[in-house]
Amino acid sequence: MERKSNGKSAPGSRSRSTRDRKMTVKLCLSVLGAVLGSLQFGYNTGVINSPEMSIKNFMNETELRRTGEPMSQTKMTNLFALIVAIFAAGGCLGGLLAGWWADTFGRKKGMLLNTMTGVCAAALMYFSYLAEAYEMIIVGRFVVGINCGLYTGLTPMYLSEISTPNIRGALGVLHQLGVTVGILLSQILGFPELLGNMEYWNLLLGLTVLPCVLQLAVLPFCPESPRFLLIAKSQEEEAKEALEALHGNGQVLDEIDEMKKEASAQSQEEKVTIISLLTRPAFRVPVVISIVMQLSQQLCGINGIFYYSASLFKDAGLAPDTATHATSGVGVVMVVMTIITIPLMDRAGRRTLHLIGLSGMLFFSVLITVTLALRGSVSWFNAGSIVVSLLYVVFFAVGPGSIPWLIVSELFSQGPRSAAMSVSVLVNWISNFLVGYTFPFMQGALGNYTFLPFTGLLVLFWLFTFFYVPETKNKTIKEITAQWEKKGEDTEVTSLVVHKA
Repeated sequence: MERKSNGKSAPGSRSRSTRDRKMTVKLCLSVLGAVLGSLQFGYNTGVINSPEMSIKNFMNETELRRTGEPMSQTKMTNLFALIVAIFAAGGCLGGLLAGWWADTFGRKKGMLLNTMTGVCAAALMYFSYLAEAYEMIIVGRFVVGINCGLYTGLTPMYLSEISTPNIRGALGVLHQLGVTVGILLSQILGFPELLGNMEYWNLLLGLTVLPCVLQLAVLPFCPESPRFLLIAKSQEEEAKEALEALHGNGQVLDEIDEMKKEASAQSQEEKVTIISLLTRPAFRVPVVISIVMQLSQQLCGINGIFYYSASLFKDAGLAPDTATHATSGVGVVMVVMTIITIPLMDRAGRRTLHLIGLSGMLFFSVLITVTLALRGSVSWFNAGSIVVSLLYVVFFAVGPGSIPWLIVSELFSQGPRSAAMSVSVLVNWISNFLVGYTFPFMQGALGNYTFLPFTGLLVLFWLFTFFYVPETKNKTIKEITAQWEKKGEDTEVTSLVVHKA
């Protein structure tokens, strides 16, 4: 797609300059440091799946020691659903704080400080068994949710701001790759013969401390976001040094010039808060797009697979241990497909891949319902339900898995980006909580037709993406945001004319 000139710069020159950028050691190290936060998010998303029975037995034994009576099945179901969903509740709080956190402490320092919440959460969950207090698991899951909520804002923001337009899509997908690797790691470690058993389940939960320790070792050697340094802190020399360290090319004046223009434009505007983001006409369209994209990721039904795939596979006729092993297939599919989409992101484009992903999920969500509903009549539909579930995950990884995180940081300039990320992450985690908490009750009420509501939502998300989501590949942030600014100015002028009339 050809980029438009604004008449003030030489797009062709800028394009050649950015293509000359290379993957330096500093850039790779910075990406690794940031993506460890994504791995943390993925690990805690998937880790609760395999040790479900071990945790329930621990809660039952604890209740028996305290009261002399075993825990009722209803209370046990509700408590475990709370343990699953409280992670997303913490994520809501962390997501809401993400923008303020990033602007107050910086992107890199914000991630460093966030490791402390991860260490606290790991300690709570690990020592819950020794303290004979299942309440510590609930609190630990809430705290690690805050930790991961902050990461889901900080990591995509940092990756977007240290990249150039020609590699921004590929680096953006690495956030989702970290998430999928974390999910797979949690699934493998959750095998009964490893840590997913009555003896080691608390260690499985406590291992969430490892990404924090690794970040503490890596991030001090990484530069701060150049855009944050220049635009938010007015530290031009430090921003130039960061750019040169990241991209290994002394000719960074074109990028510095672009940031200066953005900083100059923002200096003439009032600070963009969440309230002003939601009320100003110039931000209305990108905010709606960002919110719907986040909803398309969480309300497509994928968390039903992530959180409860072990029970789904057991219902399909697999033995408990076999079902636990089969859940790792979900993680393998996610990792492989996410790696495949890395080069496609800057070639096929965000919008195209998202439409393909939603189309595939729509088709296979229907097949999931069909195979579940008819498995009593057709014997091989038991295995068929597992296959179509994995194919459903394939198409999630193609688009909805990574693009909603990436596109939010592309739709907004530096000023409103933090507020926009906070709103988007909050919406993502609220919908995550709703699905995580209600899915087992949906299973109880709808049975084999549990995925039908998600099928209807997938239709709506596909239509919205087709009609309203723009393509952002190979465009600078300035080129992307210019269309919203123009529409916002037109709306404000029209409102003013109508008011005066």
